[in-house]
Amino acid sequence: MVTRAEREASERFVQRYRESRVDAVRAVEQAVIGGDWGANGYTTVAQADRLGSLLELGPGVVVLDVGAGRGWPGLYLAATTGCSVVSADVPVEGLRLARARAADAGVADRSWSVNASARTLPFRAAAFGAVIHTDVLC
Repeated sequence: MVTRAEREASERFVQRYRESRVDAVRAVEQAVIGGDWGANGYTTVAQADRLGSLLELGPGVVVLDVGAGRGWPGLYLAATTGCSVVSADVPVEGLRLARARAADAGVADRSWSVNASARTLPFRAAAFGAVIHTDVLC
């Protein structure tokens, strides 16, 4: 069951996901985080790389990205480390953009999207080698 707060947050993000990613937005993202991945937060490429290193991500490791939005940094980690990623979030619009981004990044065969709240994830215990949630208030 989705709470009222989750529904309201989802509605706010739906509007953000519908906005076009113009060149100015891409330039700001490049300057702030060091890449153009459709980020909604402020996790930098260097911080994402550190996550990948600390979590020892690589082929055969499946990562759960909670509150994934458009897929940053989970899809980036899949592209750079060879891991697989499951993107979970409430707004379906963000997950749709993440699926398109996964195809663009060449990781569609190692990424999946799940429409789910962090409160009620539909996975068994120990299903993932790592769990990340960057720029997410849980």
